[in-house]
Amino acid sequence: MDFSLTARETEWRDRVIAFMNKHVYPAVPVYDSQMEAFGANRWQVVPVLEELKAKAKAEGLWNLFLAPNADHDDGEYQGAGLTNLEYAMCSEQMGKVQFGSEVFNCSAPDTGNMEVLHRYGTKKQKDKWLRPLMAGEIRSVFFMTEPAVASSDATNIETSIKRDGDHYVINGRKWWSSGAGDPRCKIGILMGKTDTSKPRHEQQSQILVPLDTPGVKIVRMLPVFGFDDAPHGHAEVVFDNVRVPAENLILGEGRGFEIAQGRLGPGRIHHCMRTIGVAEAALEKMVKRLQSRVAFGKKVSEQSVWEQRIAEARTDIEMTRLLTLKAADMMDKVGNKHAKLEIAMIKVAGPAHRAQDHRRRDPGAWRRRRDDRLRSRQGLFRHSLAAHRRRPGRSAQPPDRADGNAQVHQQGAQGLMAGASASTDDVFGGTKPVEERHRFDEARLAEWMKANVSGFTGPLTVSQFKGGQSNPSFRLDTPGHSYVMRRKPLGKLLPSAHAVDREFKVISALASAGLSGGQALGAVRRQ
Repeated sequence: MDFSLTARETEWRDRVIAFMNKHVYPAVPVYDSQMEAFGANRWQVVPVLEELKAKAKAEGLWNLFLAPNADHDDGEYQGAGLTNLEYAMCSEQMGKVQFGSEVFNCSAPDTGNMEVLHRYGTKKQKDKWLRPLMAGEIRSVFFMTEPAVASSDATNIETSIKRDGDHYVINGRKWWSSGAGDPRCKIGILMGKTDTSKPRHEQQSQILVPLDTPGVKIVRMLPVFGFDDAPHGHAEVVFDNVRVPAENLILGEGRGFEIAQGRLGPGRIHHCMRTIGVAEAALEKMVKRLQSRVAFGKKVSEQSVWEQRIAEARTDIEMTRLLTLKAADMMDKVGNKHAKLEIAMIKVAGPAHRAQDHRRRDPGAWRRRRDDRLRSRQGLFRHSLAAHRRRPGRSAQPPDRADGNAQVHQQGAQGLMAGASASTDDVFGGTKPVEERHRFDEARLAEWMKANVSGFTGPLTVSQFKGGQSNPSFRLDTPGHSYVMRRKPLGKLLPSAHAVDREFKVISALASAGLSGGQALGAVRRQ
């Protein structure tokens, strides 16, 4: 396996690095001083940022995030031509500075909103909103999370979108709506329900809501670790009988989840690679400080606990970078659908987890000062910290606020491993009726599953995977779930075959240690 970068990947990454070194890093103190000069009125456009955007655009480092798409690229509505993998290299570098991505017009939530309009928008929607977004003239917001429900399960969303003649009327309350505080924020994409009588995943729709529409009210800006994150910010917003034209609906009623999945695949790559950049910056600053401090007769960096922590942080970063690049490469080669396991896993990996948790500890009391915000390279530090859950006696947990609950992504990865899926069928070459020589008592298996598998409900339908000749493998389908069952072969075990009893023990042991991507549901002795 060749891990070397292509000439094109190297070229684009190095162009971003050179621009960051020449323009962005030197502008960080200027950005900070301009923000401080605003005083109490911090919700303003920062002049130096607009200057940097103009320079990046002039150098062709603009809209790098928007991967080529033959079905949707149209005239002015296309990016710089980078694949997901090529852009991932650039995104890591942008993540090392809080406002780095915005310099190149590659910052969330604008990237996801632009992808939605690019992929699903009508020509009129593109001309009115996508054009100024791609030009960097305005900013946007995505209205999703709600305070009254567990929004990590998007079927819980309660905001209503009701048709009234040639308009839709919106009522509801959203919060953690990032970017709503920016004076340049002019448009939002809102997720809500158009028809609660439809099947569970066909009730939701997405609609464009201009922020100056009567009835849209920003109630408050929500702090993150005591910081307001101006001028971007995270808002709680009320929608009180907000009327927007019916033509603002994106794609059609009931297609909100379809749009969301198209939006989230690339966005997860962007977020994870930016977070790796944050982790690299945190580790760099941590090591420099540890090497400059002496305690108990030697540098703090030479104390055994810090040697271990540095090694753990470096290992986390390297592992997660490889996993994220693999996911990006799969998205480019086989599409988002077939890369869904990798996409779910990168959201759980949390590369900034240990690097930033240790960085928070290393300076002692100095870290507790409010004016230390790691501003020189990574104001995103506190954002990633905010995504960590704390438990008594344990280190920070992987991010769960940045993009829904991490447990949701863990369950998604586990489900793809423990249950049958489209990708499982592909790996095994599809399914077929159970061969006569491999038939078994399906009724007895159903009885065992009912007694031993949580959530099992019949009836049970059994088919056999075409692959897996040495160990016959079966797909077990129920109305609510799908499972994979492996059996020892009839007769003598081939030397090349996996021992399924050992396989079961290994998966069970990994699961008990919290390391498994799958779930061993049980073992049944053949009689």
